[in-house]
Amino acid sequence: MSKICQITGKGSLKGNHVSHSKRRVKRIFEPNLFTKKFFLPEENRWITLKVSAAGMRIINKKGLKAALDEAMKKGIICEY
Repeated sequence: MSKICQITGKGSLKGNHVSHSKRRVKRIFEPNLFTKKFFLPEENRWITLKVSAAGMRIINKKGLKAALDEAMKKGIICEY
């Protein structure tokens, strides 16, 4: 599975390591992802999501069902 948050859609970014002498070497900035199980009370089941720290904050703020519906509307996930 790719390194993309299933709630926010955050993914990897490319950039440079910049040393003290200003030499630049390519690197990848990875999102802060966690594999976490959430309980969905509307369907009385557990679901496993790969979410970022920001995605967990969104779930805490809006609720799991609302966050999943919003991610489906944006096209980040197709089913849960």
